[in-house]
This record gives sequence, C-alpha cells and structure tokens, in this order.
Amino acid sequence: MKVVAIVQARMGSTRLPGKVLQDIAGKTMLERVVERLRQANLIDEVVIATTDRAADDVIVEECRRRDVRVCRGDENDVLDRYHRAAQTARAEVVVRVTSDCPLIDAGITDKTIVAFLEARPDYAANTLQRTYPRGLDTEVMSVDALSRAWQNARAAYERTHVTPYIYEHADEFRLLSVTGDADYSGRRWTVDTPEDLELIRAIYSRFESNARFTWREVLAVLDREPALLDLNRSIMQKALHEG
Repeated sequence: MKVVAIVQARMGSTRLPGKVLQDIAGKTMLERVVERLRQANLIDEVVIATTDRAADDVIVEECRRRDVRVCRGDENDVLDRYHRAAQTARAEVVVRVTSDCPLIDAGITDKTIVAFLEARPDYAANTLQRTYPRGLDTEVMSVDALSRAWQNARAAYERTHVTPYIYEHADEFRLLSVTGDADYSGRRWTVDTPEDLELIRAIYSRFESNARFTWREVLAVLDREPALLDLNRSIMQKALHEG
C-alpha cells in the first residue's frame, strides 16, 4: 500500500509572502518540511502540490534541486491539486501536511499513519481533537475518501482547505482522532507571520547541525527558555472560513 505525503505550497501567502522559501538555518522552509517528512518510516514518497502561477515557478525549481516530485494546479482549488497529485503518484493512502510546518515530527506522523492502517477509517488526524502543538498537524486519508471529497465539495473553503468536507460529514466518512498523552494544543509552531518565523529560527538555532530533533526536544528547549514563547504569543490563528 503506497503512502504518499502531499505538501501544499505556494508563494502567495497573505501574511508572510514567499514564506515557503524563507531561510531556516541554511535551508528553505520547504526543504525543512520535506527532510523531516522523509524521516518518517511509513511514508513512501513526498510530493509537493503547488500552483500553476508563474510566481510559483521558483517552488518547482526548488523541488527539482531537492529531487522532490511536484504537481501543479489551480491556486484556490487546493483539493483539486491534492487529487491530481495523489493520482500522479499512484497513492493509496494520502498524508496531508502543509508547507508552513517546519517542525513537523516524523514520530507523530508515523503514529497517525499507524492508527489509520490499523483501524482502516476513511480519515485519521491529530487535528480532530487537538493535543499537539499547532504545526505538527498530520491528516491521513484513503485515496477513495479524497476522491469523494473532490467530487462532492462545493463551498470555497472546502476546496481551499482540502479536508473539511470529510471531517464535517461524519455521517458519510469514518473518522479517527489521534491524540497525545498531554494537551499542548496552546503551543503555536506553525509559520504564518514574521513572528512565527522568528520563533522557528530560534528553535533551529538551538539544535545547530542536528536536523533530526524531535518535538519533545523542542518542548524541552521551550521549558528551559520560556521567553521564546513570547515571540509569537500575540498571533491569532485565522478562522477556517477566512481562507
């Protein structure tokens, strides 16, 4: 069973344009996401789903340099991009991760995939009931569930955010929530703003050349240096319907 991680990426972020190619300890944020996903034992391939806009040609070039398959499509219909990428890669199981999560943890991703493979729901995620820091988000779905969402989703936010049609229709899909042993959902480790990027750069600097650090090691750093949490404490997550 081929498990494919599909990462959506574009240059047109509203709050931090070009963030996916921002430097984090000598590598782009996109490369950091890819290298950390490739540490997962259960992912067979990582694919980048970007847009067909000329502004995103640089993402295609970055993927070619890093030997990552790339698939292009409509900027706003991200669900269609995922469907195309899944078909191109001949995926049987799709793992959704976004390109603004440079602390994505291979252990948590593998845990979510294992839960999916053992229970065989349509969709498993550690976001249905949040216990992990935002930025470690992993969603796993069957290619059939993705195709059904692609066929039936109509609302703009359903197409933009890929999976709402699935988890908002529990009468049509079997859902599985994957949680941790403690609640760290108040932590913000994703990158939407310059403040978020400052925090991530500070975290990477604490590990120097070791790029295989775990999320628990990040927790330990923040416990030792709680002032780092002030860097992006004021940032509010955009609501789902805001795009």
